[in-house]
Amino acid sequence: MEFRLLGTVSVDALSGPLPLGPAKRRSLLAALLLSANTPVSVARLTDCLWEDAPPLHARNVVQGHVSRLRALLVGADAAAYGVELLTLGDAYVLRVPETLLDSRRFEELLTLAREQRDPADAVRMLNEALSLWQGPALTGAFAGPPLQAAAHALEESRLAAVEHLARAYTASGEHHRAAAVLRTEAVAHPLRESLAAALMTALYRAGRQSEALDWFHRTRRLLTDELGIDPGRELAAAHALILRGDPASEGEGDRAAHEERAGTRTGRRAAADRPGAATPAAAQPGFRADGGPGPRAPRPLPLPPLAHEPHPTDLLPRAPRGFHGRLTELAALTRAAAGEAPVCLVTGPAGVGKTALALHWAHRDAAAFPDGRLFADLRGFSETGEPPLIEVLREFLLALGVAPQRVPASAPAAAALFRSLTDHRRLLVVLDNARDSATVRALLPGGTDCVTLVTSRHRLEGLIASDAARPVPLDTLEPQDGTALLAGVLGEERVRTEPAAARRLAELCGGLPLALRVTAARLAGRPQWTLAALADELADERNRLAYLAVDDTGVPAALGLTVQHLPPDAVHQLSRLGHHPGAHFDAYTAAALAGTDPVAAAAALERLTAAHLVTETAPGRRQLHDLVRLYARGLDPASGPDALLGVLDHYIATALAAAETAEPGGEPCFALPDDFRHPAAVRDFTDRAAAMCWLATERDDLALAAAAARTAGLDDRAWRIILLQWPQVVWRVRDSWVPPLQLALDSARARNDPYAESRVINLLGWVLSEEGRVTEAAALLERSPGLARQAGDRLGEATALINLAIVQAEQGALDAALEGCTRAVVLAREEPDAHTEMLALQHLARIQLTANRPQEALAAARTALDLGPEHEEAARRTLLLTVSGEARLALGEESEGIRLLDRAVGEAERAGYDEGAVRALEVLLRVTARPEYRTRFEQAARRLADDG
Repeated sequence: MEFRLLGTVSVDALSGPLPLGPAKRRSLLAALLLSANTPVSVARLTDCLWEDAPPLHARNVVQGHVSRLRALLVGADAAAYGVELLTLGDAYVLRVPETLLDSRRFEELLTLAREQRDPADAVRMLNEALSLWQGPALTGAFAGPPLQAAAHALEESRLAAVEHLARAYTASGEHHRAAAVLRTEAVAHPLRESLAAALMTALYRAGRQSEALDWFHRTRRLLTDELGIDPGRELAAAHALILRGDPASEGEGDRAAHEERAGTRTGRRAAADRPGAATPAAAQPGFRADGGPGPRAPRPLPLPPLAHEPHPTDLLPRAPRGFHGRLTELAALTRAAAGEAPVCLVTGPAGVGKTALALHWAHRDAAAFPDGRLFADLRGFSETGEPPLIEVLREFLLALGVAPQRVPASAPAAAALFRSLTDHRRLLVVLDNARDSATVRALLPGGTDCVTLVTSRHRLEGLIASDAARPVPLDTLEPQDGTALLAGVLGEERVRTEPAAARRLAELCGGLPLALRVTAARLAGRPQWTLAALADELADERNRLAYLAVDDTGVPAALGLTVQHLPPDAVHQLSRLGHHPGAHFDAYTAAALAGTDPVAAAAALERLTAAHLVTETAPGRRQLHDLVRLYARGLDPASGPDALLGVLDHYIATALAAAETAEPGGEPCFALPDDFRHPAAVRDFTDRAAAMCWLATERDDLALAAAAARTAGLDDRAWRIILLQWPQVVWRVRDSWVPPLQLALDSARARNDPYAESRVINLLGWVLSEEGRVTEAAALLERSPGLARQAGDRLGEATALINLAIVQAEQGALDAALEGCTRAVVLAREEPDAHTEMLALQHLARIQLTANRPQEALAAARTALDLGPEHEEAARRTLLLTVSGEARLALGEESEGIRLLDRAVGEAERAGYDEGAVRALEVLLRVTARPEYRTRFEQAARRLADDG
C-alpha cells in the first residue's frame, strides 16, 4: 500500500488505486496525510474542504467522507500495513507508517542526500527523491487555502532538491547534466532568480558562455518588465563570474547562496574553514552588484587549547545497538540542529528510547562537530539524584583542555568559562535525562555553531520559552519497527519463523523500546521458548508488568523513577486513572475517578502530561499508554470499585445533560439509581451541536464503561449509560447500535426491571426496523407495551405503541397500526406530554396517508404542527409538512400541496436535514417538472451520498 501526495492524491493497494471519489474526499485524505499520525481537528478539515464559509452541514459532510475513506481502507486490508483511521474526540488521525507516504520518503531522501560526502551518492539519492513526483503536489484535491499553502511548500522543497541535484552534478564535473536539470525548471519558473543563476553558472562551466549570458539578459528583461526590479545578488554574482572568465572555481556569490540554501552546519562553515578559502562575497564590506572584489573581513582565529590534551574530545557513550526506525525523528533533529546555537529537545515517556535516539543521531556524522562531542547524564529521574552542576561543568572543562588547577570552584564561574571556551568552536553537547530547564540553561555552550541536544521525560516548556528549544517529541514504535528491534536481538531467523507472534509481542509491549528489549532479553536467554508462548503470558494484564522487569531494570522500574518525583495529588490522580474503563478522559472524567473537582483534576493532569505519563490526544482529551495504565492500576488496587462507580455516575450525569440539551422538552429516560453519586461538577453544553459532538466523541468510551458496569454487576448503570445515547441513535440510526442496545437489554433483564426492559426494547426495536429487520423488530416490540404497563410507565407505553405501529404498518397491518398510534396519542395527552404526542401524531398521519385517508392525515399533521414551536423539532416539522403536502395532493389540491412541500424542502435545507429534503423533493418531482426542484434534489442527494 502506498499513499501519494506528490502528484494526484491517491492510495495504491494490491488491487490497484482505491476509488477515492470526489475532490473533497481527496482533500480530506490529503489533510490527514499532511499531518500523518497527528490528530487533525474537524475545524481544520473544514478549512481544507471549503474556501468560503462552510455550509451548516459541514460537520456531517466531514464525517461522511471520513466514513467512506475508512471503509475504503478497511476493504483494502490497510490494517495489515499498520494503517488506521481513528476518531480522537473532535479530531481524526490517520496512522500510517512513514515509509508508505511518498512525501515523507522524499523528505528523508533529501536529508540523507545532504549528509553525503560523495556527490555521486547525493546524485543517486536526489534522483530517487525526485522520481517520487508524478505531477504537481495535491493534484485532484479541492484547493482550499491550507492545502494551497501545503502544495506550495512541497513545490518549494522539490525546487530546492532540483537545485541541490544540480550542485551535486557540478561537484562531479557533470556540468551538462546540471544545465539540463536546471533548464526545465528555469523555463517553468522564469522569475526564480536562484534557478536562473544556477543555470547560468552550469552553462558557463559547460563551455556554453553565450547561452549563459543570453539567459541572464532574458531574465533581467523579465524582472524589469514583470516586476519592475533589477537582478538580485545571486543573479548579479553569476553574471560577474562569467564576465571574469574563471571557470575553475565556484563564484563567490554563487557559493554563498548555495551554502545558505543548503542549511547544513558543515556547508555554512566549510568555505571559511578551508585554508586559503575566500570569504563569501555577501560577507565582504564593499561588495559590488557586479560581483567585483572588495576588502575582505579578517577570518576569526581559532581559540588555542589551554593544555596539551588531544583534540577533538569525545565523551559520547557508544552508539546504541539494534536501533531501528525513527526516520522522521532523525530528520526532525537534523532540521532542528540547522539553526543558530540550536537547542534540540527530545521528549517522551520513560522507556520510549530518547537516549538511544540522541546517541544514534550524535554518532551519525562526527565530522559535523570537529571540535568535539560532550555528554552528561543529568540523572534527573534517578534514585541516586542529580549530579552537582559543578561536577558536570568540571568534566566538560577538562575535556576541552582546561588544566585541573584552572577549573573554577563555583558553578557560575565554571559555566561562564565553559561559554567563553565554546564561543568559537563547533561542538555537540548532549544533556541526557534532564529534569528541569534551569539545570540545562547552566550547561548551554556559548558558540553560535554549537548544538545542544537535550533529552527529558518532561516537556521543559521553560527552555522552549527562554532559549527557543526545538521540541522533537518521541512516541512509541510502530509494530514493524518493534518487530525489527526484536529481530536485532534475537536474530532474523527466529522472528521470521513466527512473524505473527513477533508482531503481537510488539503490540503487547505497546511499542515501548524498553519493554521490547526486556522481552527480547527474556527470549534470548531461553532459546527453547517460542515467541507465541511469551505473547500468551504477556496477554494476561495481571502479570504483564512482572514479565517486563529484569533485575532492577524494566518498565516498572523506569515508571517508578518518574512517579517518585510527582506531588501526592498527581500520584493519587494517576492511581485512579488506572481504573478508568475507557480509553480517553478529560478533566471531568478524571475528577470523577479521583473523587475531586475538575479544577484539581486538570492541574494534576497537566503535571502527568508534563511527565509524559499521560498523552494529550486532542485539546483537553488525554489517554494512558497501556503499560502506564497497568502500572497506575497497581498503585492503589483497592480503590478500583470506588473509582469505577464514580466514573459511571459521571457518565450518566453528563449524558443526561447532553440529551436534555440535544432534545429539549423530551421526557427523561429514567429516574436515577437510589445510590447515585452526583459528580462535583457536570459539563455544561451550550447548544445541540456541542451535546451531539460529546455523544459522538465519547461513544466508544461510553460503550466500554457500560461493559465494565455489566462485568462488575452494576447493571442499573449499564443500561442507563447506553439508553442515554438515544439522541445520537436517532440521528445516526444505521451506525451499528444493535450490539450496545443488546447489552443494555441483557442488563435490564438481569435486574428484572420491566421499566428498563420496556425502554430499551422501544429503542432497540426501532433501530432493528430502520435496519430492515422488521420481523425481529416486531417480535421484540410486541412485549414492550405490556412491560411498560406493568411498570406503570404510561409514556413508555405510548412510545412502545408508536414503534410497534411503525413495524405493523410495514408488514401491512394498517388497522392495528392505526389503533396503536391512536392509543399512543391518548396516553400522551393524559400525562400530558407534548413531545410524545407530537411523535405519535406524526406517525399516525403517515399511516393514515398510507391507508388512503388523506383528510384524517392532514388533520393529524396540523394538530402535531400546532404543538411544537417553529424554531425546534426541525426534522419532525419537515416530515409533518411533507405528509401535509402529500395529503393535499391526494385531495386534489395541487397548488397547496406544492406550497407545503416547498416549505418542507426549505426548512430541511436550512437545518441541514438532507434526508428530509430528498423525501419532499421526490414527491414534488412527481407533480411538477420545475428545473429548480430537479437541481435541488440532485444537490441534496449528492450531499446525502457524500455524508453516508
